Amino acid sequence: MTEPKQIRILVVDDHTLFRRGVIALLTADSRFDVVAEAGDAGEAYRRAAESQPDVILLDNHLPGVSGVDALAGLRDAAPNAQVVMLTVSEDENDLAAALRGGARGYLLKTVDSDVMAAAIVRTMAGESTISPEMTGRLVTAFQSLHNKAADDAPPDQDPIHTLSPREEQILDRIAQGRTNKEIARELDIAETTVKIHVQHILRKLKLSSRVQAAAYAVARRS
Repeated sequence: MTEPKQIRILVVDDHTLFRRGVIALLTADSRFDVVAEAGDAGEAYRRAAESQPDVILLDNHLPGVSGVDALAGLRDAAPNAQVVMLTVSEDENDLAAALRGGARGYLLKTVDSDVMAAAIVRTMAGESTISPEMTGRLVTAFQSLHNKAADDAPPDQDPIHTLSPREEQILDRIAQGRTNKEIARELDIAETTVKIHVQHILRKLKLSSRVQAAAYAVARRS
């Protein structure tokens, strides 16, 4: 029986002691292979291009260029990498900017090591994860964006109206925190079909992650 492929990780944080601590925790888990580390955005671009990691753990408060502002460059350097923010920032604007920039997760540095590990695994499975403490801020940020968009555009231009009835069902369940497998079971459809619907929902709503979709749906109900 072949061993599962290890998840290749790049850790980006300017605090050497914290960075080395994260690396030690990840290295102790056989599921992960830390292939590179960096202390600022410039070094992160180089390391990402060289190592082509599966996941980039990215701090926001970096010297010079912030983690959020570095997202586009990292995506260019390693197009297939998924980015998970690992930061002390509880600012809702940082959270919204990170998710708009393509981050697949947003974890606070107070997170338990097992939760961080689970978030990395979920990211590789196509899921998104944010720290529970940030859920309220996420909804607030996207509610504000939604309200502004609603004020600026006629109701018939709201992209929610482009969703099919099935897509609306799936969006509602995403907002409830259901996984693709759970949604497939509830709606009696294949999990691959759910994944395709989720892709269509994100495209139609011009969002980049399930977390954004969940926040969007919750904000519309408020």
